[in-house]
Amino acid sequence: MNPVAKAPRSESALRVSFEFFPPKSPDMEQQLWQTVRELARYNPDFVSVTYGAGGTTKAPTFSTVERMIGEMRLPTASHLTCVDADKAETHQVIADLRKLGVRHIVALRGDPASGIGTAYQPHPQGYANAAELVAGLKEIGGFEISVSAYPEKHPESADVSADIAMLKRKADAGADRALTQFFFDNDVFERYLDQVRAAGITIPVIPGIMPIQNLTQLKRFASRCGSTVPAFLDARFEGLDDKPEDRAKVAADVAAEQIEDLMRRGIFDVHLYTMNRTPLVASVLHRLGILPVEAAQAGAAA
Repeated sequence: MNPVAKAPRSESALRVSFEFFPPKSPDMEQQLWQTVRELARYNPDFVSVTYGAGGTTKAPTFSTVERMIGEMRLPTASHLTCVDADKAETHQVIADLRKLGVRHIVALRGDPASGIGTAYQPHPQGYANAAELVAGLKEIGGFEISVSAYPEKHPESADVSADIAMLKRKADAGADRALTQFFFDNDVFERYLDQVRAAGITIPVIPGIMPIQNLTQLKRFASRCGSTVPAFLDARFEGLDDKPEDRAKVAADVAAEQIEDLMRRGIFDVHLYTMNRTPLVASVLHRLGILPVEAAQAGAAA
């Protein structure tokens, strides 16, 4: 596949990035690459690929990242965690990613290998947290570094202030940007961003946006990762359980409206959690006036 030409953007144009996860079956692999091919046409600033706790998806992450860079010609960030690895093992993973062409890493502590909700135990010879991992990456050199941020606090944090203190450690260690956990209340994000800036953190904080594929499943997932699902979403989706087309339309409207409101507040970068599916993400982008590159070029030439 040829590289997608990057069109110049104004400061007020929306910039999007996408998150994907490595496939766990042949069917999921087919779905992933169909999705990647389709969403690549929307000219993302970058894409990211997740990485399992303790390196449990290391091989699938490597193969996915390699194809994203080599075949799809996409600017690709690989997630990297500290879980269940000593520093030597982590450095080997970093060296392997570099050989694959990775120049952007999303540095994370990662979820406990024993499962979300259990106590995190750092490897005694490893990086204890994401701030240490960022510092290690900076010492190695040659990587752009993104980190995580939590507008509603990480489930294990005492409060938002503790989360912001950790974000400051990551920024001070050399992180280039933060990508947030998904949220649905932009007032919450704006208050969080005010606190982040008041703490002296100047790196970009990019909102993570989760288009709602399934509200019931989302609620279960959100409860584990510390995100709130506001009551207004129940009202928006009420009576649509057996109406998939109407449900998809509402889901696209909700995400597009959230992004439009963020733009009114001066936020022009968003990170979309794709769930390896195209239709809903594409519908959101179309509502925002973002078209596939070839369609946008055809419109400009008309």
